[in-house]
Amino acid sequence: MTASHPVFCTIVPPHLLDKLATADDPGVAEAARRTLIADSGHRTTRRLTAWIGPGITEPPAGAAPKPDRTIHDCGHRTTLPGRKVRGESDGPVQDAPVNRAFAGLGATFDLYAKFYGRNSIDGQGLPLVASVHYDTNYGNAFWNGEQMVFGDGDGEIFLDFTLPVDVIGHELTHGVTQYTAGLEYYGQSGALNESMSDVFGSLIKQYSLGQSADRADWLIGAGLFAPDVQGEALRSMKAPGTAYDDDVLGKDPQPATMDDYVRTSRDNGGVHINSGIPNHAFYLVAAALGGNAWERAGQIWYDTLTGGELTPTADFADFAALTLKAARARFGDGDELGAVQKAWSQVGVTAAAER
Repeated sequence: MTASHPVFCTIVPPHLLDKLATADDPGVAEAARRTLIADSGHRTTRRLTAWIGPGITEPPAGAAPKPDRTIHDCGHRTTLPGRKVRGESDGPVQDAPVNRAFAGLGATFDLYAKFYGRNSIDGQGLPLVASVHYDTNYGNAFWNGEQMVFGDGDGEIFLDFTLPVDVIGHELTHGVTQYTAGLEYYGQSGALNESMSDVFGSLIKQYSLGQSADRADWLIGAGLFAPDVQGEALRSMKAPGTAYDDDVLGKDPQPATMDDYVRTSRDNGGVHINSGIPNHAFYLVAAALGGNAWERAGQIWYDTLTGGELTPTADFADFAALTLKAARARFGDGDELGAVQKAWSQVGVTAAAER
């Protein structure tokens, strides 16, 4: 299996950490600066290191795919993966973040396997590895091309990053994108990369909770903020730009439509900001179709990501055109196609094929 060159992908965007690094509270500012420095080092490492994936074990012919999970404890250090504390055949341990990480890896594996026929994130049974208790007061979680890593947060702004299962699903989906379309992590292709992770992270949460589209909160990272933070989550797919509005964090900058598209050289061309536009398009499709969002809306997005036509440099219009094609191929000229067409129109994206 050949993967695209992996990128270092975090759940908390750099612009939010930049804001925290200038906070009046020295503890908050220091934790944010430590996180930014650590993240910067990882980004450099991923650019310089060739991809060497973990070993892959194919399931026996005819057998249902099963996860192969390993959780490690970094002990508040930065050496990865750390000390092994739970394997696939082991029962729960006393450390709650270990158990949450284990369960989140399993929920992600299950959704992809049961509903999309995918055997782990690479499609060939890739072992799922995660490390908890990374560094001290580390305010992020990331996929580094090989494994998941979770910080404990600083307790003042961020809580433990294993708390929201959608964070786990989000980061592992960066791995799925790495092994399929390989969307470049810059500009609109980078925003699509982030959006795919938000979409499937949200679907994994909804699947885990047994929620239909109309019952879901469509928030990414709900429960991650400490109690005093004025905000619900990192992002909202239902209403981009409304997830938080806090004296320390600032206001959620995500646009919902192309009218408010943000042109910036920061955050790899605004990948965590402009992802609000395709995020909102997916929400509109799921809301219009109703039922379980991972079934019809999610299937269309999955077919688009894995169908072989989505190029690494695709922009929003390219992606929109392929979702229309996928909807028609999977469901014909019915409600699904109409929902996709209307959603992209509502967010101001004209499909490339319609230009």
